[in-house]
Amino acid sequence: MDFTDVSLTALRVFRAVVEQGTFTAAAAALGYTQSAVSRQIASIERTAGAELLERRRDGVRLTAAGRVVMRRATVVLDEIDATARELSGLPEPGGTVRLGWVPSAGTTVVPYALAALRHSDPNVHVISREGGTPALARALRAGSIDLALLSSAPPFRAPDGESPPLALETLTERALCLAVPAAHPLARGDFVDVADLRGQRWIAGSSSGADGLMGVWPGLDDRPEIVHTARDWLARLHLVAAGCGLTTVPSSLGPAAPPGVRILPVRGGPQEQRRLLLARLPRPPAEPVVRLAAALRAAALGTTPDPSPS
Repeated sequence: MDFTDVSLTALRVFRAVVEQGTFTAAAAALGYTQSAVSRQIASIERTAGAELLERRRDGVRLTAAGRVVMRRATVVLDEIDATARELSGLPEPGGTVRLGWVPSAGTTVVPYALAALRHSDPNVHVISREGGTPALARALRAGSIDLALLSSAPPFRAPDGESPPLALETLTERALCLAVPAAHPLARGDFVDVADLRGQRWIAGSSSGADGLMGVWPGLDDRPEIVHTARDWLARLHLVAAGCGLTTVPSSLGPAAPPGVRILPVRGGPQEQRRLLLARLPRPPAEPVVRLAAALRAAALGTTPDPSPS
């Protein structure tokens, strides 16, 4: 097999498919047609002489050969990207860290950590992006991000079933809470009883896929009435402030709630905890990654990171 004929475009398409999880999603992310993506993947598989992606009903998964190609492709693409950064005058490649984060981390942990890092380690350059936990886990596997802040709910399973397992660290574990309009009858007390959630109107976080009921209290024994959907946390909270319904929020979002919203605990039924996880591939991290990880831990704890190397 001769990989000298494989183009950088084909390698980028391959990484995008692995990261996005489907040919369709990769095509949308890259601005290509699905047939163009399929052709690029077919060309790499012909060169490799092996199937690199297992096509499944729920998306694609790397084969053993695919993991080898993905590991090598990541090295090549990272070097090309680093060269482009150097030529454009950005910081040295060793000082760049790519971070992914779930939306709930974007209101507190991420901005606080980046602000602290600018003072403690101004030469560490962070490029970040928001995403869902499954997409960010795929991005770690694909090598397009170095660190990720992921969310986890009971029974707290690993974010993916790939091998080797991701290196995971729990930064916070806090109770799920309820955002209630200040004028709502449920806002009169210091907590909400789970039995009083039957028949309420809900503002959900997504209208499709596995996150279809995000924003609705888990385990309700009636069919929830979802009146609004909004991906953005702040948009959901402003809809609550306008009296449009209830939504669930991590307790850490309390300080971000606008006027007219009460953040209350829920009593009765199973305790609903949510974890914020720091995730990376299971290999020794580069020093800039270590620095950012320290800043994220400190921000999650509400402290100032130790400037000394760990």
